[in-house]
Amino acid sequence: MTARTFADKPTGPLSGIRILDLTSVVNGAYGTQILADQGADVIKLEDPGSGRGDGGDIMRWAGHLPEGAPKGMGPIFLTINRNKRSILLDLKSPAGKRALTKIIKGCDVIASSVRYEGMKRLGLAYEDVAAIKPDIVFVHAAGYGSDGPYAGEPAYDDLIQSASGMADILPRTDGDPTPRILPTLVADKVSGLFLSQAVTAALLHRARTGEGQFVEVPMFECVTSFLLVEHLYDHTFQPPTGQWGYQRVVNPNRKPFKTKDGYIGLLPYTDKQWDQFFDAAGFGEQVKSDPRFADYATRAKHTRELYGMIEQAAATKTTQEWLDILKPLSIPVVKTNQLDDLPDDPHLKAVEFFQTYAHPDVGAYRLMKPPVKFARTPSNLRRHPPKLGEHTDEVMAEFGIDLGEG
Repeated sequence: MTARTFADKPTGPLSGIRILDLTSVVNGAYGTQILADQGADVIKLEDPGSGRGDGGDIMRWAGHLPEGAPKGMGPIFLTINRNKRSILLDLKSPAGKRALTKIIKGCDVIASSVRYEGMKRLGLAYEDVAAIKPDIVFVHAAGYGSDGPYAGEPAYDDLIQSASGMADILPRTDGDPTPRILPTLVADKVSGLFLSQAVTAALLHRARTGEGQFVEVPMFECVTSFLLVEHLYDHTFQPPTGQWGYQRVVNPNRKPFKTKDGYIGLLPYTDKQWDQFFDAAGFGEQVKSDPRFADYATRAKHTRELYGMIEQAAATKTTQEWLDILKPLSIPVVKTNQLDDLPDDPHLKAVEFFQTYAHPDVGAYRLMKPPVKFARTPSNLRRHPPKLGEHTDEVMAEFGIDLGEG
């Protein structure tokens, strides 16, 4: 497979914006990578004494590297730190503090996931930073909002899934009362999306008014808001008119459906689509004569039974047979992919979603293309995920900083 080459300059809508990135792990780092893909110059400040091993972002040390590759370039770090520059600064040293002051003056945004009390101890509270750069956009990825009793407490994906109600969704689906955490870093990634949107909104305000501001992005509130879009459900009303949890979704039969040779994802939606699907399966008359499935309102009250009927029907044909029958009818259907299937998925191949690059130290590695498409200002990939401190000398030279001074 031929390795791609990077673009030589940013073309995204945030080209010309400079972000000082004090985030790490997944939440903040995912958010700042989105901004970097969209053209921002993201300077990732790493501490030589933080994390494991030789310091830096702890995600550098997770996972299995190819034999002979230098440490500190773990797979998760690679997926959320491209297009960034890494500098090493000891913020507790006088030279590090002086350097940071100069860098802040040249930045538009500071994004941090360091606990705010820690930022205060470093002299990096919003008021301290705004005294250096009055129009700075200061975005703090917090665990919990500063106005509540949990403010300042540590927060990780597992904790936020537990606190937000996320761990209560599977029990409401399958009847097993044991709370369970979803096997993906959903809290971190959702919060990272909120962070990236908050940065761009605050930059728009600054462009209109000249004002910087402090922006707090609390994981607990972000993830709870995200979850309850549908699952507040009948508790939207006061007093409640029914249950927590969107009835169609907290349904044990809502799942990929087994075919003769695999699985499909399937969701007829309109009355016509339901009739067409069950006609194709040979269950048409049975379903049409059942008052539980007469229209949208009655189907909604009997989603478990309805999805059980889909399960029976799906098993009557192969995956490809269902695709051939249902796609021409515009009935929503897809083949259910396993992770191993994704690199060969025809759509992902056509849009060149997976892209291979050759890192000078790690060797060939796979990146995912930025998914959002800007017609006039496309996101692009310009830099490998950085080695720890790789750009320290380069950035110091740009800002006229001599770390050996004094």
